[in-house]
Parts: sequence; C-alpha cells; structure tokens
Amino acid sequence: MKKFNVTGVCIPKEHYMVDIRNKLKQIMDLIARGHYFTINRPRQYGKTTAMYLLANKLRKKDYLVIKMSFEGLSSKSFTDEAIFIKNFVREVKRNLQLRGKENLLQFIEDYQQLSDINDLNYFITDFIREAKQEVVLMIDEVDKSSNNQLFLDFLGMLRTKYLLAKEGEDYTFHNVILAGVHDVKNLKLKLRSDEEEKFNSPWNIAVKFKVEMSFDVAEISSMLRDYKKDRKAEMNVQILAEEIYYYTSGHPYLVSKLAKIIDEELEKTNWDKSDVQQAVKVLLNERNTNFESLIKNIENNKDLHQLIYKIIVEGEELTYNLDNPIIELGELHGILKNENGIVKVHNKIYEQRIYNYLSSKLETTLDMTAYNYKDNFIKKNGDLDFEKVLNKFQLFIKEQYSSQDKEFLERKGRLIFLAFIKPIINGRGFDFKEVQISEEKRLDIVITYLDKKYIVELKIWRGEKYHQKGLEQLGNYLDTQNVEQGYLVSFDFNQNKEYKQEKIEQGDKEIFAIWV
Repeated sequence: MKKFNVTGVCIPKEHYMVDIRNKLKQIMDLIARGHYFTINRPRQYGKTTAMYLLANKLRKKDYLVIKMSFEGLSSKSFTDEAIFIKNFVREVKRNLQLRGKENLLQFIEDYQQLSDINDLNYFITDFIREAKQEVVLMIDEVDKSSNNQLFLDFLGMLRTKYLLAKEGEDYTFHNVILAGVHDVKNLKLKLRSDEEEKFNSPWNIAVKFKVEMSFDVAEISSMLRDYKKDRKAEMNVQILAEEIYYYTSGHPYLVSKLAKIIDEELEKTNWDKSDVQQAVKVLLNERNTNFESLIKNIENNKDLHQLIYKIIVEGEELTYNLDNPIIELGELHGILKNENGIVKVHNKIYEQRIYNYLSSKLETTLDMTAYNYKDNFIKKNGDLDFEKVLNKFQLFIKEQYSSQDKEFLERKGRLIFLAFIKPIINGRGFDFKEVQISEEKRLDIVITYLDKKYIVELKIWRGEKYHQKGLEQLGNYLDTQNVEQGYLVSFDFNQNKEYKQEKIEQGDKEIFAIWV
C-alpha cells in the first residue's frame, strides 16, 4: 500500500504524489532548447524528486542521462583535482553500468589517465563524440562544493566548452542541470583566509529557472484523488486541497507532512477540514529538521530576525526587493516570499512556528505564574472563561509595567499576550495568528479550545475613529468564522490611559474589550 513520503525521493509506485507533469513539461522545454540551469530552491522542496522524475522522462526520449549527487562525496574530493576527477568519472561509469552502455564503459576503460581539469575537459569532448546521442549531466546537492576554487574551475571549464560548442569548436553536454539551495550563478568564495569574500560568476551561461516548484490547489488535489481512489475514502478533495494550501502555501514538504499526519497519526481515512486543522496542530508541536532549519536560519542572522519580527509581530508592510540581501537570504531559505510586491512569511505554518518561538523566548524572561495559572480559567463544564483570561492579562500589565516600560510594551505587547495565553491553552487548545495589514496593523488570534473557538483582536489604540473601524472589521471577521462573540485588546500608550473593560454590541455580535 502506498504511503505519504517526506524523506528523500518520492517513488510513484510507493508514494502518494502530487502530479507535477506541468512542471516537468516546463523543464523539458528548457532541455529541448539546450539550456543550462540551476534548480535552486530551499531544502525539502522537491528538487531531488523532480530530478529523479526528469531523468526517467529524458531516458524515455533517448537522452543519455548522467545523474549524480555531491552529497556522498568527501570534503577532500573538492580540494584535490585528481580525487575529484576520479570520483566524477566513477559516477559516470556507474550511470553507464546501470543502463548497459558497454561500448561507452569500454571507451572509459581504454582512455588515458586523467589527472587535472584540462584532462577532464578533453575526456568530456571525446566521451560526447563517442556517445552519439545527446547527453544530459544532472548534479544534485551542489551546495556542498560551492565554496571552493576547484568547483569554480569545474564550472568554468563547462562554461568554456558550452561557448565553444555553440561556435562549432567543441563537443559538450547538451544540458547541465545543477540542483541546490543556492543559485550558483552568484557564488561567494573565500580564496585565502586573509581575503574578503568575493563574488564569482563562472556560470553566467545558465538561464533563469522560473518553474514554480511549490504546489497549487489543483496539484494538491491530484495527490488527494489518488489517495481517495486507493483507500476508497469519502472526502471532498477540492475543499481539503484548498485547506491544505491555506496553511502551507503549497510548500512541498508541509503539504506531504500534513497528509502523512492525517493518514498515519490521526489514522483517518475519510478526511474533512477539521482533520487538516488538527494535523497543523500536531505538526506545530513536533520537532523536525525543517523547523530546526527554519529557526536556525533566523537565529543565525540578526538582520533577518529583525525583518521577520517587523513583518509578523509589528505588522509592517515592506516592499519586496530581491536586491536587498536580507530579503534575498530569507527567500533563499524558503522563509520569505514575494506576494504582490510585498514581503511575506512564506506560509501560515511558518508564521505560527515563528510566533511560538518568539513568544516562548519572551515567556522565559517574564514571571507570569501568579497570573496565568491554567486552572483559574476553566469553567465547570470545561470551557475556557476567556473574559477572565483578558481581565487577568489586564491586571498583569497594570501591576507589572509602569510608565517607564512604555517603549518595551509598545514593541513587545502582542508577544507578551501570546506568551501569557500559551500556558493556559497548552495541551487542549490551539492558537493561530492572522496578521491584518491595515492602518491599525492589527493581529487576529483564533484560539480553539476543545470544540469552541475564541477570536481575539490585538491592536494599538489610535483614537475613537480607528476604534470604530476596528470593531466593524472584527465583526465582519466573526461572521466569516461563524462565531457570535469576539474579544478586543487595545494597547493604549497614552499617559492618562484608563484600564477598563467594556461589552460592545456590534451588529448581531458581542465584543468584550479591554484596554491595557
């Protein structure tokens, strides 16, 4: 029986997979034109699977595919020419053995010994002539070698051969396809320990790879249809695909991971939207290499950390510009994306994980235990007494933050609330954030606790006019969520502010509001 796969290459006979025929067609068009290119996308973004499926497709069209990965090669392989060339030729032979190319194997056996890049240059020329068919070189995991001179020499040799072949003065690969996180058209290389890093461009012959590797709703649907047919399940594929896309923005790993959780951990066969939401909750509470990489990349770069904080906590709307190295770095690691010219966190699951990470770091620095002890907020029927939660939060701010803390509270207020609420709902509840970019830069939090939903809007007080507008927006949001009561927390930084509570009728909705 097939399974959902989130590790390594996906095999059609073994795994439920998204139908990426349209993506492969676009890549095949690049190959037919003889282009060289790099599939540069974040880790766990389907590059290896795409290369596997592409190689199979090319072989059926009578291309000779030489497919290898730099992942398994030792570091020494990229510092010693002779070792690198030996390993490269060995990988070529492995491909030929698997395809039964005895004539080409004999050609390699009879060839003179190779000791440097220049020897490899002439070997490739003779090999291509002997092959008598179009040869495609595919190299996965090129990032491992991208910071050393030998790799640049190798690319430079391929570049020269490509240009000469175009002039009819040499023979070379019909295509060279590299796969990795970085676009090797622009490499940073430190040639000597006392030199600054320099940009090198030995690969400017490569065309821009524009194929969208994330999955759209139709592609996600193809995977779910396969599952539905195989398991004879009852499920609305379109609605489920839209819900999965809503949380993942089509990130390949996250799409497959949610499906895997529903199938194997929740043990559901007939899926509905609530199963997707439960899978999101399970995913956000687990450790995995994808999330570890996400947080590590934010922790390791102060400027990226600050940019992401501005976007998801302060609600800043920043213009997308790929020339900005911080935005470029965030996009390189799959954290940020360009959404209609605005910089956004790539998907809602990443947003939520980052919120949890930021609020947890703040929680460890604040002493809230006298205020947010969970049992104090649970009603006799097990429901959450959310008005009591807000009143206690108001008391916490009033008693713990004086006027001298205004600047800290203005920067951290919303995170403080998230840190305050977390221990109360932990275990039985789930909170999801939705940044609303508006004049108020409000933050909506949808909290599910048992089977009830609590919607809280956090915003900075900017006067009665914006307050009324915010109430209207919250009322509309309650409508979309089919909830009758909402909650509003206004952070008021005026010196003469009043800590107050108020119940407000907004149309047919009731809103409980506090000011802190």
